[in-house]
Formats: sequence, structure tokens, C-alpha cells
Amino acid sequence: MGLGIMLLIITHQDSPSRPAAQARRCCPKVLARHTLSHPAFTLIEVLVAVSMLTLLIAILLPALANARRSARTALCLSNLRQMTVAAQAYTHTYQERYPIAQYMVRKDHLRFHYKWDFTTVADSTTRQYHTRPGLLWGRSGADQIQQCPEFAGGSNAPGGTTSATGQPTEKYTGYNYNTSYLGHGQNENPREAPAKVSEVARPAECAIFGDGEYSSGANKFMRAPWDDPDNSGDNFEGRSAGTQGYRHQGKTNVSFCDGHAVVWAERHTDTYAGEQRNIAPGTGFLSRTNRYYSLGRYPTFTAPE
Repeated sequence: MGLGIMLLIITHQDSPSRPAAQARRCCPKVLARHTLSHPAFTLIEVLVAVSMLTLLIAILLPALANARRSARTALCLSNLRQMTVAAQAYTHTYQERYPIAQYMVRKDHLRFHYKWDFTTVADSTTRQYHTRPGLLWGRSGADQIQQCPEFAGGSNAPGGTTSATGQPTEKYTGYNYNTSYLGHGQNENPREAPAKVSEVARPAECAIFGDGEYSSGANKFMRAPWDDPDNSGDNFEGRSAGTQGYRHQGKTNVSFCDGHAVVWAERHTDTYAGEQRNIAPGTGFLSRTNRYYSLGRYPTFTAPE
């Protein structure tokens, strides 16, 4: 009796259940439906999922683009601060004077064009150009700081910027230097010598570096919109070539002599009539008068009639 029960139990465990066995023998289509536990998505479900993904991408892309632009603006401000620190260090070394904006020296067959950002050495015999860091850097590195991340154009330097191979000699560009009041330079009449730190009465309001741009690209030399009455009138022609580029979401970046750098929204095109018509779209001056360019020693903040 006991042996028969054990055989019955073993036989029951080793053999398939009767309903399943009958299903396999009699109805394979039923088995196929029974084993398909995860049916495929319908076309409508796929279209709904794709639509949702498209909507999410459309929402996220502008946010990502704004984040990238904000990051480039932050990098630009950092560059301007570092350039201002370099200018302050320069004044400690050179009798409290700011770097001269530019001047040229000829020696035999070589022409040295010294500029605040780069120095270009041209060989008239071989027609080759060599570029090295300019006066601001003391001829040692840091020139990559002078690339504005929002400016994609080529350099625009006077005195020849293209080598014999047709390649630009200055790799980085996008910023300009307050030449009207701080840097001056060769042939800047009636004053060629750069300003002294002690001459800047309002360093927090005197621009030193900024996003340079005009109709032909970048520019190196920042210009005030009017003549300098404190300097017997500089009578400079070409102020429209020394404007700022408002390329950071309609704003421009600028640093001041006291070391701070800001995003600047104010844009003006007031200047002499002959210059005003040459101002390119998206460029302009920091102020309607010379206020944010001048040394601030005298109340010369009214525009000429």
C-alpha cells in the first residue's frame, strides 16, 4: 500500500499536467496566445511617445542654448578681469603708467609694431611675420585670454596682420583698449604718452577693456564718441571704428580701471555726423557722452552741441 502511494506521487510530479498536455496536443494556437505575456506597442502608442519626446526636446533646447550663452558671457567677463589685473601689474612696473596703445619702430629690415595686446615683427626681406604677446603681458604667454568666446571673426590689426602664407599672424581677438583716454599712442595728437594711474579720478567709471567690434570685425582701440576737451581736443577721425560690440544677447562686456567687469546694456550711437552713419548695427558707445571713457578729472560729461 505504501509503495503504491509513493509511486503515484513520483509519477504525478514527473509527468506534465493533463490540461497542459492536452493543450499542446490539441490546440497549439491557444498555447502561443498563452505564452505571449508582453504584446507589442500599437502605432498610436508609438506616435504619442515620439510626440512627447519632441515636446521635451523643444522645451529643453532653448534652455540649453541660454546656458551656453551665459557660460560664454561669464568666460568673457573673466578674461576682461584678468586683462585689467595685468594692466594694473604693468603700472606698478612702468612708473604708474598704463600700457601705450601702439607704436612702431624700424630697425634695419625689421619693423616692430608694438601694441597693447600683440607685438608683430615684420621682416621686409623675407616678407615673414612673427607675432608674440604684446605690452600688456610683458612678452610672456596669456595671449589666449584675449579671445572673446562670442566673437567668431578674424583679427583686425593695423600694420599688416597676414603672413606670406596668407595666414593671420594674430590668433586671438575680440577686445579693445581705451585709447582715447588711457593708452593714446604713436600719432595720437596732441598726446602720445599713456595716462598715469594718478590721473584717473574715477577709476570705477573709466573703462579700460571691452568687447571691440565695428563694421569690419574686431577692433583693438576703444574710442570715446567725442573729442577730449581735457586734452586740448584729440581731433581723432575714425571713432566709428572704435565702438563696442553688443554681442552677448544684445549687451556688451566691459571692465573698469578699479578692476570690476560688468555686462553693459546701455548702447549709444551719438557722435559726429560723419562718423555716426558708419556705426554698424549691434555696435555703439558705452555712453552718450565721454563719461565712461574719460579720466573724470573735470565735469566734461556733456556732449558737444
